[in-house]
Amino acid sequence: MAQILSMQSHVAFGYVGNRAAVFPLQRLGHEVTVINTVQFSNHTGYGSWTGDIMSLEHINKIFEGLEQRGALKDLNAVLTGYLGDAALGEILIKWLNLIKQHNPNVIYCCDPVMGDVGRGVFVKSGVPEFFKNQALSHAHILTPNQFELELLTGVQINNLEDAQKACRLLHEQGTEIVLVTSLTRADADPNTIEMLVHTTSEAYLIATPRLLMPMPINGSGDATTALFLGRYLETRDLKKSLELTAASIFEIFKATLDAKRRELALISAQAQLVEPEINFTAINYLRHPTGATTKQTF
Repeated sequence: MAQILSMQSHVAFGYVGNRAAVFPLQRLGHEVTVINTVQFSNHTGYGSWTGDIMSLEHINKIFEGLEQRGALKDLNAVLTGYLGDAALGEILIKWLNLIKQHNPNVIYCCDPVMGDVGRGVFVKSGVPEFFKNQALSHAHILTPNQFELELLTGVQINNLEDAQKACRLLHEQGTEIVLVTSLTRADADPNTIEMLVHTTSEAYLIATPRLLMPMPINGSGDATTALFLGRYLETRDLKKSLELTAASIFEIFKATLDAKRRELALISAQAQLVEPEINFTAINYLRHPTGATTKQTF
């Protein structure tokens, strides 16, 4: 069991942000301390919502209270997702540095939420710059979608070599592990969707069937990041963590589609978070800067 702090958005109805991340982490047996950056009635994908964005002062006071209780001393990981303002990132880095004083080995898992294919960039100006200029050097794990990977690196992803080139650029900025979610490339089976986990010495690619959802499912990236972090803290094995994450998120998507829901079926399919019934095999696929390729199917 790990101690995790998750700072993300919160909705009263539906599953995005902390609502999509905390429950999967808890079902995997981890303790989660939660900081909500907003409280909305529902996610913004519905077009209308009510609620408030928490002030920077509010967030800072929550951190102060947690420090007074000693709740920051034993953290194994910090997880962040959507940041509404670059100034919030500044507060995060300040407290992350303090947390690292308590535990130098704490893992910072950063989901650099900025945008997506079709929607473009949907965060305030300054947020992409925060991720590029500050978060990358602090993040142990970074989980961009393909759009965000391109935005962070300036590399257009057309094939697997492009994706690995972009990952290497992120490693040069200080990020140890990159998990690319929703990877879609011209040289892959169009009936599948892929994820790629990449370090300087390991790379694993996994494909799952592409389900035809009637509409985009919000929160899938939040849940995927949480599952991968939870599994990595449990196993410290990139390949196994990727395979378990891919299986669980596929099962959740399938349950969501079968139930004809717009919100992730995290509750009804919660058993699949812990013991997914389907298995997917990751391929060891590391392309080195020299162009040499190491490929092995397990």
